Order: sequence, then C-alpha cells, then structure tokens
Amino acid sequence: MQDFNQIPKSIKAKAKSLGLLECVIIPADSLYEEKEPFTNWLNNNMHGEMSYMARNIEKRLDPRLLHENAKTIIVVLQNYFPKNLQQDSTAPMLSKYAYGTDYHFVMKDKLKELLKFIQQEFPNCKGRPFVDSAPILERAWAKKAGLGWIGKNSNLISVEHGSFFFIGELILDIELPFDDIKLVHDHCGNCTRCIDACPTKAIVASRIVDAKKCISYQTIELRGDLDESLKGKFENRVFGCDICQDVCPWNLKSKPHNESNFKPHQKLLQLKKEDWHAIEKPLFNELFKNSAVKRTGFKGLKRNLEFIRTFMK
Repeated sequence: MQDFNQIPKSIKAKAKSLGLLECVIIPADSLYEEKEPFTNWLNNNMHGEMSYMARNIEKRLDPRLLHENAKTIIVVLQNYFPKNLQQDSTAPMLSKYAYGTDYHFVMKDKLKELLKFIQQEFPNCKGRPFVDSAPILERAWAKKAGLGWIGKNSNLISVEHGSFFFIGELILDIELPFDDIKLVHDHCGNCTRCIDACPTKAIVASRIVDAKKCISYQTIELRGDLDESLKGKFENRVFGCDICQDVCPWNLKSKPHNESNFKPHQKLLQLKKEDWHAIEKPLFNELFKNSAVKRTGFKGLKRNLEFIRTFMK
C-alpha cells in the first residue's frame, strides 16, 4: 500500500487519465447555508413542474443522508465544449452538451472507474457516484471545492475553464487526506451580459433563474404544451439553451474537449433548417441513439420544432 498522504495525488492522476478536467477531495458535511435560498426558490414556484426538486430537501443539503457513513466527497469536472458547431446558423439549435452521448452515462462510467481505482487501495471502501441523477446540490459542492463561483446566470464559472463543463461527485465512506481549499470569489463584477442576453428574461435576479421561463426547462423538462407567452423568444433553440453561457466573457477561455463520447454524429452538425423540420423518427433514432435528446423524445422535439417554426430567423 502506498503512503496514505500520497493517495490524493494518485487519485488525481487517475482522474486526469480518465479525461476529467478537475478533481478535488473534500470532507462530506452539510450545506445548510444553501437551505434558505433553495427553499425560497421553491416557495416562489420557480421550479415549475419539476416536483422532484421539492423532495428530499434534507438529502440535498447533507450528503451523509445519501450514502451511509459518508466521509469524503470527490468533486470532478468534465469539459464538453465542442470543437465544431452546427454549420447552418439559421437551423434549429441544440445545446452543446447534447451533441454526443448522454453525459450521465459517460461521467458515471468514469466515476465508477475512479471508485475501482480507490478500492484497489481500500478494498472495503464503499462509494456512490452522482451525475445530476440524485438529490445533490452539485454546483454548491463544486463551489465549496474551490472550483469556481456561482455566476449571475446561476452556473458555476471557473477562472481557468469558463462554464462549459459537467459536474460529478463520488461519495466515499472512508476519510482521505483532504485538499486545502481556497474559495473562489465572485468575478462577475458589474457584468450583466447573461441577464441582458436571456431572450425569455428567465434570470429574474442575480443568481436566481425562474425555470418556468428558461428555454432549457421549456424544451426539455416541461411535458405538454409550451408557454405561449414565450413564443417567438426561443431564438431557434429546440433542446436546451447556451445563450447565457455563450455571452459570458469567461467562456472565451473554453477549449474544445477531447472526449470521444461527446463527438456528435457526423450528420448532426450538417443538418440544414429544412432538414430539421422534415425530420422523421428513423433519422431521429440514428442521430440521437445515446443522446440526452432522448429525454424529450421524438414527439417532444417535434413539439419544440413546431413552436419555433413561425418565428425562425
């Protein structure tokens, strides 16, 4: 067994070999400072139909209720900024995160690999990976890990990497040597580009997003009819929205990822406006076989396409 104090260095090296952008080891404790702003957001019904957000609040605030005997949280980032974008700028647009294989699968596999690596040193260690798939406040943990600050668009922003990345956690029931964390102060300053650019005015205050007005919520989470009051305001977006990130000056630092799983189907970026509106289920299944777009499904995508058709640029 290697020197205990050298284990974090080995874990970080393994994370890097898995293609992860950052890896930080911190103690598992509570996030009760997040309780008031989170419950206020819920009480103001800003979560819309995402009723799951109002469940398991205590678990969201304390990971020790999610994983028995939790002592350590390893927080990781995964870059998803693409090398190439959709070629037809007038075509319906996907969020960049949905170009390739669903990130839930990709990141969970990486975290499972990281857990297996740790279990080589600690065979009795039990761990649980999280990737936007359980009641855990991921951005708050990443902030606590010193990986960035919460921007005015409510995304985590990194000084080194911008914000085009996924956040994941591995919770362990063993205590590892923890990183010496220096919290990142707010670098947004007086900038309001994200607030000004949001076409549906979903950023109702600094760091407060009304999900019901958010294009991502409307095109992905919402079931049934889209909000008619937002018609003409989607700016060609049919699955997710990157507008508040695209205008953020910190994303000038974004560099293309090297994750093969996130590379889009070769046909996807070539689709023209008319191709999108004529899409049928066989092509949908071909393009989005393992994609996060499966979340809204073919029927949901057609609903979104119809919603923006009259107002396409």
